Amino acid sequence: MKLDGRRTSSNVDDRRRSGKTAAGLGIGGIVIAALFAWIMGGDPLQVITSQLGEVVMQGGGGDYTPTAEEEAMATFASQILAGTEDVWTKEFEKMGRKYIPPKMVLFSGATNSGCGSATKQTGPFYCPGDQTVYIDLSFFEQMRNQLGAGGDFAYAYVIAHEVGHHVQYLLGTLQEVQTKQRRMSQKESNQLNVRLELQADFYAGIWAYHDHKMYNSLEQGDIEEGLNAASAIGDDRLQMQSQGYTVPDAFNHGTSAQRVRWLKKGASAGRFSDGDTFSPAYNSL
Repeated sequence: MKLDGRRTSSNVDDRRRSGKTAAGLGIGGIVIAALFAWIMGGDPLQVITSQLGEVVMQGGGGDYTPTAEEEAMATFASQILAGTEDVWTKEFEKMGRKYIPPKMVLFSGATNSGCGSATKQTGPFYCPGDQTVYIDLSFFEQMRNQLGAGGDFAYAYVIAHEVGHHVQYLLGTLQEVQTKQRRMSQKESNQLNVRLELQADFYAGIWAYHDHKMYNSLEQGDIEEGLNAASAIGDDRLQMQSQGYTVPDAFNHGTSAQRVRWLKKGASAGRFSDGDTFSPAYNSL
């Protein structure tokens, strides 16, 4: 991708060095929280142990020193987030709406989120509770080394996918799906979640199409990198790698073919109206 001269987003909270929890607690904040717990009849030692444990996981309260490669990746992530802000602001204007960008938290090891603990093992995710995308940048190294899905556009696709969930939140789609899932069987809930995830893939493609129109950002091979990444994280492929067989009823993100199809569909024409993943029959997605 060509990102030289592109702005970075002001909506990034870099927690890799700070030793902060999601609530923004430094050492002083931890002491205050412990004191408050004591006043309310709680166990202050438990508060201190819990919060300091998270500080250690995040890099030892400031001891963490990112490499030059990690710093470059942090800048890259911020530039991609800025690109999603530019694209979705215009797309929402077309709908007569105002786009409110999500925050992005960069962390190392673990942190707190509005949806609970965020760890390296959970991978990137969007939390509607605080409208924030959470990413441990080492995930991109795992994509490259473990999944064979490296490349700058592959990493950008992951960020754009999570921002796609924020778009769903702003449009009410995410809330509607979550409400329906409470009344469904696990199989039905998984199928509805697949539709949600495939739409987020489509929205990532929408971003790619319009970002390229705005900034001429895509280079030869970029789209292929994204499609390779989409294929690498399909439910069927991941299940085969982990257990040697697939359980389709347990799919909740979509097969490799489905994820590739919907990302490509968004990136090919950039038409927001093409992104209905909820009306088609499930076996035709």
